Amino acid sequence: MSITAERKQALIQEYATKAGDTGSPEVQVAILTERISNLTDHFKSHAKDNHSRRGLLKLVSQRRQLLDYVKKNDDARYRTLIERLGIRR
Repeated sequence: MSITAERKQALIQEYATKAGDTGSPEVQVAILTERISNLTDHFKSHAKDNHSRRGLLKLVSQRRQLLDYVKKNDDARYRTLIERLGIRR
């Protein structure tokens, strides 16, 4: 369910805005999106796992807050981010 360290580093390098960037909203949203997709796949075979479902809802809420922040500050940056990640809305 969790992402590997190699995959996390790949996401950081792909979405970083500058060298050594690990905390920008783009990187955080990319990591959260990866975790959300992993949990979504998990629920296809474990439909009654309600404890993990609660964690999924928290991750989705956290990602939504970060996306709202990016949209409030820079709409073009928001649009490119959701396009790169393939997120609707």
